[in-house]
Amino acid sequence: MSSRGPAAARRSAPFFHGPAQGASDRATPIQRPEDHPKLPWRPEINGGAAAQRLTKLLLNVTIERSVGPVLVVMSPENTVADLVRTAVETYAKQGRRPLLSHADPKSFDLHYSQYSLESLNPEEKLISLGSRSFFLFSKPKMVVG
Repeated sequence: MSSRGPAAARRSAPFFHGPAQGASDRATPIQRPEDHPKLPWRPEINGGAAAQRLTKLLLNVTIERSVGPVLVVMSPENTVADLVRTAVETYAKQGRRPLLSHADPKSFDLHYSQYSLESLNPEEKLISLGSRSFFLFSKPKMVVG
């Protein structure tokens, strides 16, 4: 073993200093992805049609007082009301705790987060929301009196 340490040996390696003296000066041309024949053709790279439309969205809906989110896969053309209905049905079907006091989707409001005071419009399309994570609150009960 030499008196030089492993760091000195690494610094003197050919990859550190470049090719050894007398090596060929011809460099292998780097193939760009557009030039490589085995790569699949992507229209957005080659100036063709735009990227494909989304067909499904994976959404996280955390229900008030629950431990984790309910994962829901839906079409981007569905509405907020459809998401609320599906999330409540999925939560009840999975037998999650705590049990919901009522399973009527109309008794819930969907919010962007647990800190958001404004509920989302039930008629709004999912694709226009700009988020994939939501929070579901029970609507406050109206006391007449």
